[in-house]
Amino acid sequence: MVQGPEVLDAAEVLDAAQWRARADAHAARADALTAGHRARRARGEAHPVEDFLYTYYPTRPSRLRRWHPGAGVVLADADERATWRHYTRDARGVRVDDATLRDERAATIAFVAGLLRATSGRPAQLGCFGLHEWAMVYRDGQTRHPVPLRLGAAGTDAVVEAHRIRCSHYDAFRFFTADAAPRNAVSPTRERQVELEQPGCLHAGMDLYKWADKLGPLVPGELLLDAFTLARDIRVLDMRASPYDLADHGYAPVPIETPEGKAEYAAAQRGFADRGAAIRARLLAVC
Repeated sequence: MVQGPEVLDAAEVLDAAQWRARADAHAARADALTAGHRARRARGEAHPVEDFLYTYYPTRPSRLRRWHPGAGVVLADADERATWRHYTRDARGVRVDDATLRDERAATIAFVAGLLRATSGRPAQLGCFGLHEWAMVYRDGQTRHPVPLRLGAAGTDAVVEAHRIRCSHYDAFRFFTADAAPRNAVSPTRERQVELEQPGCLHAGMDLYKWADKLGPLVPGELLLDAFTLARDIRVLDMRASPYDLADHGYAPVPIETPEGKAEYAAAQRGFADRGAAIRARLLAVC
C-alpha cells in the first residue's frame, strides 16, 4: 500500500505561530494545574487529596507541560522537534511518527480501545456512593491517610454495615480490608476489568487520564490536560465523600450516610460521567 502522499494530503499543517501558541498555552495551563504540588514538593510537604494523582499515577509536572499535537498534525518550522522520540520529518514539517508509535504500542492501544469501547456502551451506575473509601478502612484500626475519620472508627464501620457495597473497579477493590471485601456485590479482578468497568465509576473516570498518558504523543496535549483536570476534580469528590475529616484542608464533607449526601454525590457523579463520556469518545478516536 502506498501511504506517503495520502498521509500528507490528510494531515493538518500548523504554521509556527499556530503551534507555538498552542504549546505555550498548554504549558501555562499545565503549570497552573501543578503549581500547588510543585510548591509542596519543594517544601517537602504532602496533601492527602491533591497529591494522589502524582503518587497513584506516574505523573510528572514536566511531562504534563510538554505539548504534543497528536497524530495527523504536521508542525511547520519545528526543527527542534525533529530529534524528539516518536517524531519524524516529512515533506511539510515535523510530526508524530504515528505508524511507528502505533506499532510499538499495539497491545496497549488495543487494550485501551477495547476497555473504553466496552465502558462507553454501558449505562452509568450511580448507586455506589463512594463506599469504596469506607471499605478501605473498615475494621482496620488505621487510616490510609494521616487524617482523622469524620465519624470515628465505630461510626465508619457502622456506615459500611448499613449499606450494600457495589464497587466494580479492581483498582479500588484491591485496597478493601479483608473484612470489607466479602461485603462487595461483585469480585472485580484485573482480568474482568473490561467486563465490569462502567462510566459512572469515579475511578474509571480518573483512569481516563492514565489511558491518555499511556497513548503518549498520539494524544493532543489539550486532551491530556482535559483528562488530568477531570481526574483532579473527581479526586476531590472522592475524598469529600470519604470517611475522612478534611475540614482542616478546606473540604466540606459530602455525608453519604445521609439522604442529602447521597443525592449530592449522585448528582456530582452524573456530571463526571457526562464529562468522562466526552473524553472517552475523544480517546477512542485517537485509538
